[in-house]
Amino acid sequence: MPSWRLVTGTFVSFLGLLMGAAGIAYAMVGVPDEKAAAMAESNVFYWADGSQMASTGGEKNRQNVKFADIPRSMQDAVIAAENATFYQDKGVDPMGIGRAVYNMALGGDTQGGSTITQQYVKNTYLDQSQTVSRKVKELFISIKVGAEVDKEKILTGYLNTAFYGRNAYGIQAASQAYFGVDSKHLTPEQSVFLASVLKGPNLYNPDGGVGAMATPEANRERAEKRWKWIFDRQVEVGRMSAEDREKYTKFPDFVKQKSSLAGQSGYLVDTAKEFVAKKAGLTPEELEKGGYHITTTFQKDKVRELEKAVNATKKDFLDKKKRPKTDDLVQFGAASVDPESGKIVALYGGEGQEAGHYSNNANTTGVPVGSTWKPYVLAAAMKYGTFRSKGVPLSPLTKYNGNDLIVINDQNGDPIKDAKGRPFRQKNESEKVWGDVTLFDAMQDSINTPFVQLGIDVGLSKTRSVTKDLGILESSFDEGNLNNASFSLGTSTPSAIRMASSYGTFANSGKHFEPYSVTEVKHKDKPLPGFEAPKQKRALSAPIADNVTKVLENVVQNGTAKGIKDIGFPVAGKTGTTDKNKSAWFVGYTRELSTAVTLFRTDPKEGKLLSMNGTGGVSSIHGGDIPAELWQDYMAQAMKGVDPQPFPEPGEIGEIFEESPSPLPTPSATKTEEEEPEPTPEPTPSPTKSEVKPSPTPSQTCEPGDWGCGSGSGNGSGENTGGNENEGAENGTTENGGADGGGSDSGGSDNGGGDIGGASPGTSAPGQPGGNANAGNNNGGSANTGNNNGGADNGGLFGGTETP
Repeated sequence: MPSWRLVTGTFVSFLGLLMGAAGIAYAMVGVPDEKAAAMAESNVFYWADGSQMASTGGEKNRQNVKFADIPRSMQDAVIAAENATFYQDKGVDPMGIGRAVYNMALGGDTQGGSTITQQYVKNTYLDQSQTVSRKVKELFISIKVGAEVDKEKILTGYLNTAFYGRNAYGIQAASQAYFGVDSKHLTPEQSVFLASVLKGPNLYNPDGGVGAMATPEANRERAEKRWKWIFDRQVEVGRMSAEDREKYTKFPDFVKQKSSLAGQSGYLVDTAKEFVAKKAGLTPEELEKGGYHITTTFQKDKVRELEKAVNATKKDFLDKKKRPKTDDLVQFGAASVDPESGKIVALYGGEGQEAGHYSNNANTTGVPVGSTWKPYVLAAAMKYGTFRSKGVPLSPLTKYNGNDLIVINDQNGDPIKDAKGRPFRQKNESEKVWGDVTLFDAMQDSINTPFVQLGIDVGLSKTRSVTKDLGILESSFDEGNLNNASFSLGTSTPSAIRMASSYGTFANSGKHFEPYSVTEVKHKDKPLPGFEAPKQKRALSAPIADNVTKVLENVVQNGTAKGIKDIGFPVAGKTGTTDKNKSAWFVGYTRELSTAVTLFRTDPKEGKLLSMNGTGGVSSIHGGDIPAELWQDYMAQAMKGVDPQPFPEPGEIGEIFEESPSPLPTPSATKTEEEEPEPTPEPTPSPTKSEVKPSPTPSQTCEPGDWGCGSGSGNGSGENTGGNENEGAENGTTENGGADGGGSDSGGSDNGGGDIGGASPGTSAPGQPGGNANAGNNNGGSANTGNNNGGADNGGLFGGTETP
């Protein structure tokens, strides 16, 4: 039997060897680099006021914060509950480790026994496996970290990497997920709850978890019990006085758990992401890695008011159960832009991505804008004049023949030919005999014929130039009608954002700011360049822009939008309705805010636009109906707290010309539906008091791109561009379901082979566009439902976004 001296010596020697081995192991172990996954963050999007809007991207829903953004109440609660000796220990608790190893050896619970430092090490440097080797490695790294890393960094790192449930990693994401606040604004009650849930979100998250034990009721009971215990524990370890403890008796309330991208958030985020990717030159993959903090221009109150107005409109006008064939598949899109900065302050993109609607109706192209295009034609006439005026700018009191089915002449005075070689006659919404009518009145009643002839007289390339100066992307031009007469009646398909922005330029007396959605981007706290506010550019002279506004004020007071004239502040705007009642628009503005609203129906299988005849229980929808009423409901709220300013009185512009060619006999036509306002007194703009009548056969110098200049054929592409004998109501837009280039300025060229195409004879309602209603390709374009330039979406209707 060995002596006690031998046994003691052997034990001491073994202990010495063990300590030596531990010392060598400690010396050899370094603090490894932090795992990228552990520090990966979400992309965080903020409202214009700086409050958080949504988080997305990244491998986990996490936004790291600094120690200063963790309230003392959270620090005290976590330390009291998990590691009361945190500021005194060396990173490990030997007794706790011993208990954990013993339990593991017996096959029991492997949790527990870890200090805050050890949990930080596990989250940041190691994996989550529960093995002896991982525990040993954790032990040595924790000792090293405890000796070399500042305690504040350890505590911050732990709270930034811990999982709290509700898909939230880190204290900031958890604060937003449960309470809708930033971590720095947590109350003591909220802090203690988050400290409670750290014990195990599956069993302590009041929403419930996985397994029979994790019902919402059972989880809440456990959470409340631990919540009370942590408050008591803080008193016990000296981190709270008994007197203060008595203040906290009410378990906190939680915000409803919901998707970060529900409702309009998904569309707002997508709009901002596209802008960031374009400006910063980031690939989608780079952006999805996370870590970007993106401050947007979107104003929470206006976004909510716009969504509320849309929902109220749906409730008031649509009944899918009662009218399933006409009230289903109806879609809305809308956008608001600040005219004096270009900031997109609100948009409505659809019913929500959670409802399966992924196309952003505010930022995608594909819906013709109809007669909301006519102000661009008028602006071009005020800027460039016509071949008849020899380039002298036109006054809005210039007169044109407004009768139905008049022949449209090219710049040689020759009739444009239709598909069958006959003189092309433009159709109005009604057969009313208007006679010679001023452009002022023609805009009021949205008469087609004056603006179709005016577009030819000005030159379609000049109208395109003006619209581009106003911010309309060339990619949204209707290529099938680029050089056809119907181009002047709104066959193009800009987004609601671009329409609101361009009309905002009228509101801002011709000064244009590109629309934008992001004001600042930071990555890892470092600002990215390229997100400065856009610079102002002069798109139109103030007299031109202000005269357009004067004309559009009259549209609201006496014309197709007079239903909203009593809104209580100065408003200018234009209605638009398209071929076969497939879309309806209202674009209106004050000095302070410009808003565009669009309404349309689509075939979900093929992506084609569908007629809205019968929608809402009425025979047809016009821009002055649902879109204008929705606009009014929203703007009445959006303008609250704003001191609305009157529009500036327009200066004198142009000269009065009277276009009075000898009309051909007018054939009879079947009357179409009409949006005809009551006759009203004529407000008078301020033109130069001179009147010049052009000679019957003016001399002319042909310009490249002038429609029909030097050509009597009126046939631009060798196709039958004249139309299909006046069929197709309203403005005869092409049924092109394709995209417009996905946001790039790569649509039809400015010349398009010259403005020499034929005409499309469709008709237009007051406030609506005109063009070809033929379903084939008689107009040099086609009625295709695929995409023209961009990728098709939802069957090919929408092909791209305009990336403001």
